[in-house]
Amino acid sequence: MANGNKAARSYVKLQSSESSDCYYVHKNRRNMAERMELRKYDPIVRKHVIYREGNR
Repeated sequence: MANGNKAARSYVKLQSSESSDCYYVHKNRRNMAERMELRKYDPIVRKHVIYREGNR
C-alpha cells in the first residue's frame, strides 16, 4: 500500500533529443532518484537516439 502522498512508481515522459517524439514509461522513484536516460528507437528520424526524462 502507498505510504504518504507519493507512490513509489509513477509515469514519466521521455523526450527525444533529436525530434519531437516522446515515450511514457513507469519509473520507480525509490530505486532511481536521478533523471532517466535511455537509448530508444525514434521513428521520426529512423534511428536510435537518447531519450531524456522531461516534464510531464
